[in-house]
Amino acid sequence: MLDTVKIALTRQNNMLWQDALGALSLAVIFFGALHLPTVF
Repeated sequence: MLDTVKIALTRQNNMLWQDALGALSLAVIFFGALHLPTVF
């Protein structure tokens, strides 16, 4: 299983950064949306 992950990481290195950035931005948006009612 670890070999499969390594192969997938080396094969999709550029896409991995885009996916990680997208997931991070989604998490930030979700976190912000959860705390918006407490700010206002």
